[in-house]
Amino acid sequence: MSFSTFGLSDEIIRAVTERGYTVPTPIQTRAIPAVLAGGDLLAGAQTGTGKTAGFTLPILHRLSDKSIKGPSSGRPPIRALILVPTRELAAQVEESVRGYGKYLKLSSMIMIGGVNINPQITRLKSRVDILVATPGRLLDHVQQKTLSLSHIEILVLDEADRMLDMGFIRDIKKILALLPKQRQNLLFSATFSDGIQALADNLLNKPVMIEVARRNATTDKVTHVVHPVDRDRKKELLAHLIKQHRWLQVLVFTRTKHGANKLVEFLLANNIPALAIHGNKSQSARTLALAKFKTGGLQVLVATDIAARGIDISELPHVVNFELPNVAEDYVHRIGRTGRAGSEGDAVSLVCVDETKLLTAIEKLIKREIPSQVIAGFEPDPRIKAEPIKNGRGGEPRGAIHSRNPPKNQTNNKKPATKKPAGAGFAHPAAHRFAERRRAGGRI
Repeated sequence: MSFSTFGLSDEIIRAVTERGYTVPTPIQTRAIPAVLAGGDLLAGAQTGTGKTAGFTLPILHRLSDKSIKGPSSGRPPIRALILVPTRELAAQVEESVRGYGKYLKLSSMIMIGGVNINPQITRLKSRVDILVATPGRLLDHVQQKTLSLSHIEILVLDEADRMLDMGFIRDIKKILALLPKQRQNLLFSATFSDGIQALADNLLNKPVMIEVARRNATTDKVTHVVHPVDRDRKKELLAHLIKQHRWLQVLVFTRTKHGANKLVEFLLANNIPALAIHGNKSQSARTLALAKFKTGGLQVLVATDIAARGIDISELPHVVNFELPNVAEDYVHRIGRTGRAGSEGDAVSLVCVDETKLLTAIEKLIKREIPSQVIAGFEPDPRIKAEPIKNGRGGEPRGAIHSRNPPKNQTNNKKPATKKPAGAGFAHPAAHRFAERRRAGGRI
């Protein structure tokens, strides 16, 4: 099958071919005809599956089709709205819109926070057919009455699961109230949680449902490994692995902004070029760091989960979990940055005694045991006791600090956590595996 099979315009096919794509991915094979048909769509797809093209190509075709027109008088209206959770993802999606639509008479715009709003206001005074926006900045414009959403024909919620996790549900509801009732709705999510199902039930009208990969599945092209190590030696081990294996392009995940900054300082002190991207960094700094990393001008990019959304590198070889994520699903999202488009990749996790429960939760989710390999010289000290993961290192739900509307009926009558017995250490199923594999001589 080729892209021409879908009946897309010659201009779109030309742009797709120039980008080097010839065979559609499974999500594209199923999503493109569904979107072209004009109905609502609920699609489950992991990162790296080609879902962005799965909705941008048919949207471009529908909007360029002369049989589908907006108002005949006044300033041309915004006809398609693509909502995304992060600035980086917005930039990625809008670049795809421009790239695939380069031969069409359609105009797109990115609308994100963290930058001066005035240039955006100026841009809105000219033609904008497709708007790619984050919810917060879009509502800023609504409040200032700089745009109208009354003629939206197509709405896309991309990575809707992340938007819910980040507490954007209230903003999304406000935006939906501003849209015309008659429109096409496309919802893309990596997971189908109860929250996503509830959103879909309220938003979608008899949608076509697509799930191209098993939920919470990981690609077979990625090699997983866990390196047990003491919490205070993680930085040393990371630097050792980078230098020993001569990794030239490494994406490293931390739980916190502060942790990302401290890790970058350590790597720089050890002559390893590194930069961090997170919510406290200016948009220009985040854009520059990401651009340098994508082009190979930066060896290590350290990121938090939120900031990393939108990192799309076709052949990223290494992803390192410097700290395991608090929520197991985020492991899938993280390692989904490597092993894309049929290329191979490594997913390396540095796990200390504090994180054994997090590791077990991840293995339960992905339905596989991750091989463990102790690195010589970095053997974990069995005498070190596990400590609670606090202050952004666990316990609180993903995106909780960003939540603008806590769930109804939520109370603070939570039972205190059961205190772990002294000396528990690695006395956990995952920990026993660590010890057994160390005695057996390393990696399975």
